[in-house]
Amino acid sequence: MNKPYNNKAWFFILPVFVCVAFSAILPLMTVVNYSVQDILGPGQTVFVGLEWFREIMRDPELHAALARQLIYSLCVLLVQIPLGIALALAMPSKGWKSSLSLVLLSMPLLIPWNVVGTIWQIFGRADIGLGGHGLQMLGIDYNYTSHTLDAWLTVLLMDVWHWTPLVALLAFAGLRSIPDAYYQAAQIDGASRWAVFRHIQLPKMRGVLMIAVLLRFMDSFMIYTEPFVLTGGGPGNSTTFLSQYLTQKAVGQFDLGPAAAFSLIYFLIILLFSFVLYNWMQKAGNSNNNAESDHA
Repeated sequence: MNKPYNNKAWFFILPVFVCVAFSAILPLMTVVNYSVQDILGPGQTVFVGLEWFREIMRDPELHAALARQLIYSLCVLLVQIPLGIALALAMPSKGWKSSLSLVLLSMPLLIPWNVVGTIWQIFGRADIGLGGHGLQMLGIDYNYTSHTLDAWLTVLLMDVWHWTPLVALLAFAGLRSIPDAYYQAAQIDGASRWAVFRHIQLPKMRGVLMIAVLLRFMDSFMIYTEPFVLTGGGPGNSTTFLSQYLTQKAVGQFDLGPAAAFSLIYFLIILLFSFVLYNWMQKAGNSNNNAESDHA
């Protein structure tokens, strides 16, 4: 029997298309329009083609900001993913202790980004902050406002404190979805703790870890508020990432044409890296599944 096709079902998703059009497509087309024009004044524009794209791609400040951004995002993933998995493994799996752990772990995620930057700005100061004063008492010359390495470590530690709970919650959800029969079979076989993690827990968490990696990569690649509040992009330009560079172009210098061109390049960079990362993780997961099947 041929199932009848109901065209009225499109009306249920029409509001979504309208919202996406007004919130994403129309602003994107506006940015595309600005990226190929030189705005001289109200109603005065000159078509320049790809000139702004060529100017942006030759900008050494953009190259430096992109390098800093890539290093920062890589550090975020290398620290937060293993730490989030370790926290999920250490959390109680059942009972009121598990609920309490989830609530306490989720608290940093509820704090707004600008408040997080302010908290760590005060915490890291040697005169009024507990962290900065404690390091000074230990004889460590710590000053995130003048030392590049201190600023980098402070921004990274702030992001780890703020967003590692998200990775831990996703990993915990993946662990809770594993049936008890897997653990019982591993116990009968005499599998070690490492063997259980490698062959049972980690493969079963692959889906949620893929989501965690993509979310943390995209979010860290677009970070703006926290380092802007904490260091203002300094000392110098050492913590000026791509989003701050874009803001300086668009708001500080009011170069709307170059800023629009860079926005499109920024979008394509995030899209490209996310696509490559997703496909790499998919291939790695399929390779592991094939190896386990051959071994079985």
